[in-house]
Amino acid sequence: MKVPIIRQSLVLTAIGLAGIAMAAGAFTNYGFSGRSGDLSVLPETVPVRLTVKGQPKTLWVQPYELSVAEWNVCHEDGGCDLQLRSRNGADPARLPATGLNHDDAIQYVRWVSKRTGHTFRLPTAAEWTEMAKAVMPEKADPIFNAPELSWASAYIVDEQKSRTLKLIGAHSTSPDGVGDLDGPVWEWTQDCYSGDIDPERCPAFLVAGEHVTTIPFLERDPARGGCAVGSPPAHLGLRLVSDEQPPAS
Repeated sequence: MKVPIIRQSLVLTAIGLAGIAMAAGAFTNYGFSGRSGDLSVLPETVPVRLTVKGQPKTLWVQPYELSVAEWNVCHEDGGCDLQLRSRNGADPARLPATGLNHDDAIQYVRWVSKRTGHTFRLPTAAEWTEMAKAVMPEKADPIFNAPELSWASAYIVDEQKSRTLKLIGAHSTSPDGVGDLDGPVWEWTQDCYSGDIDPERCPAFLVAGEHVTTIPFLERDPARGGCAVGSPPAHLGLRLVSDEQPPAS
């Protein structure tokens, strides 16, 4: 059963004005294009040709989700508050960074843009959907056709899908060289759930994976009781994009 899109007033009650203040400025002044920087932490990217809302463009996209090792460089440098640990002894350079909320994602975007001197950002939901459409599986036929049992169809089908976190590169790769878009890590976008709300005050953002859904910006683990529209994401991570070609590392 789908949960109604979360209303701003309810989130303000739940997390308080102090939480919303943490998001203030999330989208302002984190571009540093044109400055020389530390290219040792420059993310790898591949060019992806997209047509979004009828407009063709080239977007430079991380071929995989941000890894635990990449995230922890930011933490050790003081740019990211959260420290991540690999699960079951997995190589942190090959494991996606997960358990991240939108505020965490913006911390990394700010840090890597400042360190490298190049502007990175999160993708929009439309950009993510466009670059993933070649690898996303077709939706399964419903098990129950009766409208009143549609929730049961979704529940049973979703339960059959693997939500196990696997190493980077374990899933499909798009023709453009972007991998793991069809994996169990759902990725934060820069889109507020409502276009009528100032993004700097937005209480919930869109994440993209099996479908696009709405997640409160402080949520790190929606699979354990968080709010979502549709089946909840198993893991929350991020993938950087840039509107300009990054410098050679």
